[in-house]
Amino acid sequence: MNYNKMSRIELRATWGLSTVFFLRMLGMCIVLPILTVYGMQIPKASETLIGLAIGIYGATQAIFQIPFGILSDRFGRKPLIIIGLLLFTAGSLVAAITESIWGIILGRALQGSGAISSVIMALLSDLTSEQNYTKAITFIGMGFGITFSIAIIIGPVIANILNIHALFSITALLAIIAIMITVIIVPSSSIQILNRDVVTVRSGIKTIITNKHLIKLNLSIFFLHVLLMSNFISLPTQFSLSGFPSKDHWKIYLCTIFISFVTTIPSVLYAEVNKKMKSVVISCTILMLSSEILLWHSDHVFYKLFMGLQIFFISFNIMEAILPSLINKECPAGFKGTAMGLYSTSQFLGVAIGGSVNGWLLDHFGVNHVFLFGSLLSLTWLLLTMNMREPPYLSSLRLTLSSSSINMVKLEKSLRAHQGVFDVLLLPKEKNIYIKIDNKIASRSSIEKIISDHTIPQK
Repeated sequence: MNYNKMSRIELRATWGLSTVFFLRMLGMCIVLPILTVYGMQIPKASETLIGLAIGIYGATQAIFQIPFGILSDRFGRKPLIIIGLLLFTAGSLVAAITESIWGIILGRALQGSGAISSVIMALLSDLTSEQNYTKAITFIGMGFGITFSIAIIIGPVIANILNIHALFSITALLAIIAIMITVIIVPSSSIQILNRDVVTVRSGIKTIITNKHLIKLNLSIFFLHVLLMSNFISLPTQFSLSGFPSKDHWKIYLCTIFISFVTTIPSVLYAEVNKKMKSVVISCTILMLSSEILLWHSDHVFYKLFMGLQIFFISFNIMEAILPSLINKECPAGFKGTAMGLYSTSQFLGVAIGGSVNGWLLDHFGVNHVFLFGSLLSLTWLLLTMNMREPPYLSSLRLTLSSSSINMVKLEKSLRAHQGVFDVLLLPKEKNIYIKIDNKIASRSSIEKIISDHTIPQK
């Protein structure tokens, strides 16, 4: 990333909001690999209730993330970010001090209710230019996978040295630090920009929710996170039963994540450069199915469990990188924020269903039924991806209209006639133009020239 072109305000916004995002992500994921093992030591805990504790975070995230974004349009971005972090802090403290599994469940629900991801992205859009916003989002995207990996590696280490309650205390401390960064470092925005590539627009929900191509992608991220929660619920105990103690589970996660990262970058580049995204997605779902079948027949054998987890994380990381790109390619111009909002909702619903259903299956039928369910789900997903189309390899642009007078009818006609332009949405009242282009044929500069040519200078 070239930060030299960023202003001081943009740098503060990028680093400050990225740190807030990463600290919250760290606090959210750090308990995932240890709840099944250490949570069972809590009085009256069961696999069903542990699954509920894991999944309820996703349920409250899914419920509150779109309302948080809408409320931030009315009451301001930073106040909503602070409120969300306070809810996360309160939930962490409840889970830290409770002696009951129901207290853990309540704490996790409160943590999830502070759904501020969309608000962070909206404030970042308010504080950065269009070009630098893209850089900032790229930075957050790279950090997302790294933070997730750090969380599931250090979680078992801390829980072994201290205990699960201390782990929740640490997440509360991380949230307090994030609040301080928001108040002290993150700049305030004097204006709120309605950027449809970032925020959810209520009038666009029907358009997105009925798009058959986006439905398949939303189901894909849903299935992916159902399977992720399934593995976090079942595998820690299975590794312990195979003779690998829970205090050393971090070594397994470190190894599998490192190998999966090495394979992710070339796979994503291959899919993008060679326009083979559908093939890569199908390959990943086949790997998912193979992983679940291998785990289903592992019989507490360590190398089978390890190979199953390794195959899973390779396909998981590739899919996590590719699916948002597919959403961007498939959504109509001006609906990216709405599409990503529903995509995130599907992701958190996967966490909710994956945690609760697989916890119940583990409690009532045993681990083999958890992996059998995962195998059937993976097979369903494979059949779904076989019917996906190769996406249009287009990029999204948002350009701001000046206050000068423009003939919108002629401008739209000229833009649509320009080679390489595939979709146009003009919104004069919002002073924005959203365009989908093939950037090998058209460019931002050529689009800006067309707009300039249609601008009537004010006298």
